[in-house]
Amino acid sequence: MKKQLILFLFMLCTAGVFAQQNTRWTEAQANAWYARQPWLVGTNYTPAYAINQLEFWQEETFDLKAIEKELAWAEALGMNTQRVFLHDLLYKQDKEGLFRRMDAFLSLCKIHHIKPLFVLFDSCWDPAPKLGKQNVPRPHTHNSGWLQSPGIAALQNPAEYARLEDYVKGVVGHFKNDKRILGWDIWNEPEHSSRKLFPVEDLSEKAKLDLVLPLLAQSFAWARSASPSQPLTAAIWQDSNWSVRDSLTTCQKLMLDNSDIITFHNYRGGDKFEMRVKWLQQYNRPIICTEYMARNTGSTFEAVLPIAKKYKVGAINWGFVAGKTQTNYPWQSWSGQFTAEPKLWFHDILRPDGTAFDAKETDLIKQLTKEK
Repeated sequence: MKKQLILFLFMLCTAGVFAQQNTRWTEAQANAWYARQPWLVGTNYTPAYAINQLEFWQEETFDLKAIEKELAWAEALGMNTQRVFLHDLLYKQDKEGLFRRMDAFLSLCKIHHIKPLFVLFDSCWDPAPKLGKQNVPRPHTHNSGWLQSPGIAALQNPAEYARLEDYVKGVVGHFKNDKRILGWDIWNEPEHSSRKLFPVEDLSEKAKLDLVLPLLAQSFAWARSASPSQPLTAAIWQDSNWSVRDSLTTCQKLMLDNSDIITFHNYRGGDKFEMRVKWLQQYNRPIICTEYMARNTGSTFEAVLPIAKKYKVGAINWGFVAGKTQTNYPWQSWSGQFTAEPKLWFHDILRPDGTAFDAKETDLIKQLTKEK
């Protein structure tokens, strides 16, 4: 524990200067890159056949035919990006195989005029990921099989960090000049703790953040050292006043100071979305919302998407085709209150056969993505 504390204090002291010492894009470079992009619209994409990142990408379950069908549906809606989660264990298991499958996925993306934003790490949900056959979905439960990356065992073991470094440098380095890729999302919601759902396996928010913070800073540096042609980012998401730097957490400052482009999450209504966009405009960098759309919280396509277009803020909602992740059920479904599909879906847009949950939503997406 003493060694971890020393490592944390050292990395915390150096985190603030990473943006000065590395080759973070200038505002001009970031805005020039964004000027070449269309208005970015897409989803957080997991194929309907997969309960999590491992079932998506492992050789035994990777299904190009299913993926192509769903990407064609996304293209038909006018979408041009997808946020896609990787996992460190995939690289550990079979890095060359992972590269081949990523390349095949990217080839399909190119056919359908979609540029993915790849996510390297994630602090949400199950803290004990395991390779191989994945669990079946817990009935009527939101994201019951989603996996943290790295898992808690690796996060607590500094001896694993060299492997994580190799993963970041290896993946980013391999695809660093690939024009089919939009960018690299270093870590999804690093401050997140799932201890309420996994009281034995996960850590408290504070204990977890003590380990994640230095590793997050290192992960930015590892990715940057590969000299990618694509931008790096990590999204701020916790509720606070983002307009004032003194009100930001250490983690939020680290993410903002190291991101080439600014990303954020918003599961509130249109007024909150617009307020946060205005707060983030002070950084004079491109802005993309990489998570939104939870119908029963007021974060709907109707409320958010027109505002995103008004400000040319990229909009990537959570969920596309309802499937094994079951994110059409709300977060509260973990309490076991559901015995059937909710009347009002939480996330997701399409049913497994490609029909819309709400045709008014898909009509709006098509309309806004078609208009110049």
